[in-house]
Amino acid sequence: MAVSEPAPEPRRVAGEPSGLDLRALVTGASGGIGAAFARALAARGERLVLVDRRQERLRVLAEDLGGEAVALPLEADLSRADAALRIAEELDSRGLGVDLLVNNAGLGHTGRFDEAPVERLAEMVDVNVRGLVLLTRRFLPGMILRGRGSIINVASMSSFQPVPFLAVYAASKAFVLSFTEALATELKGTGVRVQALCPGNVPTGFQQVAGTEQARFTTSTPSTSAEDVVAVSLAALERGRLRVIPGIQNRLSLLAQGWLPGGLVRRVAGELFRPL
Repeated sequence: MAVSEPAPEPRRVAGEPSGLDLRALVTGASGGIGAAFARALAARGERLVLVDRRQERLRVLAEDLGGEAVALPLEADLSRADAALRIAEELDSRGLGVDLLVNNAGLGHTGRFDEAPVERLAEMVDVNVRGLVLLTRRFLPGMILRGRGSIINVASMSSFQPVPFLAVYAASKAFVLSFTEALATELKGTGVRVQALCPGNVPTGFQQVAGTEQARFTTSTPSTSAEDVVAVSLAALERGRLRVIPGIQNRLSLLAQGWLPGGLVRRVAGELFRPL
């Protein structure tokens, strides 16, 4: 376990309850990009709330970062309709607020839509769309009231085109991108920044859960580490960048797609994600 530094003083804003402790909240925090965000933010001196449904992995990460004074672990299943409310109520009861929200939790499934388990499809929509929207709705008003705050919504390179055999996941990430870019316009002048983070191939446990670990996309396209994705995201947040695509190969790929017929782009995407 890492030796913890003294916890930084809570940040407060005039007009808020005197004991309100503002923190960065990261969902899907127990592994992959979420854990990389947690470590990077803790290294910057941020006090954290870590949310995931994998309780033991979450507890270990929180302890490694310095314990509850620095990183509070909250077990929550964002596929549940009341998850955002329960998280907000728990934070309220502890005198905690959120001034950086990282909506990272996400689920995927590879295969034909008509053969996919109905429960898995519903769970994807619940976590990737409903959970993200409701958490944003819960914590955004406080940021607007304080005149500052940031929201990072983790989308995907699949946000930019339909992806056969990854149809619901890609559509859910297209929603995230559209939602985030719409919010950016609504929030102009409020002091609140939003970012749509669109990573490509990032080796994490997501591939095993989603069933893409043997797909051509995973095995034949350049990858970017979770740590590099987070470093790019946080640097871009400081500059106020809205749409962030880590990796020069990903940016070039997206540029090329704009010159190709849509049918060809879909066929190529389908071959990259067709189950082997």
